[in-house]
Amino acid sequence: MPPEWARHERTLMAWPRRRKLWGSRLDDAKLAYAATANAIVAFEPVTMVCADAGDAEEARRELSAACEIVELPIDDSWLRDSGPIFVLGGHGARAAVHFRFNGWGGKFAPWDRDAEIGRLLAERLGDRVYEAPFVLEGGSIAVDGTGTLMTTEQCLLNPNRNPELDRDALEGGLRDHLGVDRVIWLGRGLVEDRDTDGHVDLIAAFTRDGEVLLQSAPKDHPDHEPMAENRARLEDAGIGVLEFPILPMVEVEGETVVCSHLNFYVCNGALIAPVAGQATDEEALERIAHAYPGRETVGVPGAVIAWGGGGPHCITQQVPLASLQ
Repeated sequence: MPPEWARHERTLMAWPRRRKLWGSRLDDAKLAYAATANAIVAFEPVTMVCADAGDAEEARRELSAACEIVELPIDDSWLRDSGPIFVLGGHGARAAVHFRFNGWGGKFAPWDRDAEIGRLLAERLGDRVYEAPFVLEGGSIAVDGTGTLMTTEQCLLNPNRNPELDRDALEGGLRDHLGVDRVIWLGRGLVEDRDTDGHVDLIAAFTRDGEVLLQSAPKDHPDHEPMAENRARLEDAGIGVLEFPILPMVEVEGETVVCSHLNFYVCNGALIAPVAGQATDEEALERIAHAYPGRETVGVPGAVIAWGGGGPHCITQQVPLASLQ
C-alpha cells in the first residue's frame, strides 16, 4: 500500500444521504462535502458516488463541473472506511483490496450496500480485486509506504470487528493484503470519538518514512494520557514525533464535538484540512503545512462533518496512480 502522498489518479467520495445520521443538518453536510470535493478537484480528479438520480442531480448543482458523478448503490458517505484500498505491485500494476465492512461494529444499519461499494468502485476503475476475509476500515490504519502500518488497539482489537481474530492473526492479514512488514500498535484514539472506536486518522498521520504528526493534549485534558502513551509507543518503535497540540471543540445541534485538524487529506500538491471557525485555525494550518513542505494547504469547513463523525480524510479515498499508466 503506497503512502497517501504518493501521486493519485483521483479521489473517491460519496454524497451524504443518511437522514438518521445527519438529521436537520443533512443539507449542511452536503454543502461541506461539496466544499471538500471542490477544493480537491483543483488539484486532481474527483469521482462522487451518488445513490440515485435525485442525489446525482443535487450533487451536480453544488459540485464543480470538473467533478465526475456516478450512480452506485450506497448507504452512507464515508468512503475512507467502506471504499476500496489500493495497492501497487512490483512492476507498477495496481489492484484493490476489498475488506469486509460492518457499519463500525454494527452501529449504523443498514450497511449491506456500503459493504459492496469498494468492490463495485474497483471494478468500475478496471482494477483486479482481492477479497479480504476480515473487517477493516480505511480510517483505522495509516502507512508510510515503506512497510510500516500504524493503527490502534482500541479499534482493530475491538470484538465488534473481528472477534475470532487475535493480534497475531490481524497482523498476518495486514501483511498479506497490504504488503506491510511492521505494525505499530497505538493504544487508544480520542476520548471524544464516539463512533469509530479510536480511528487513527483522527489523531495521527505519517509525514514521511519514520515520522508521525501526533495529537497531544494538556495535562488536565481527558485525551492527555492516551495521547502521551501513543507518543511513547511511537518513540519506542523508533518513530520521530511532531507534536500537534491544537484540538478545538465546536458546538453543533447543542452538542460539543471535537473537530480534529489531523483528519486532513493529502492530495496531489495539496493538503485539505478541516477548520473549526476558531482563532487557532490559522496556527493549525501552519503546523500542518510545515509538516508537509511544498504542498498548498487549503482549509475547508469542518464542524458539521466532525459532528457527523469525521473530517476530510474520513470522506475521501485515494486512488494511487499506477506506474504503468
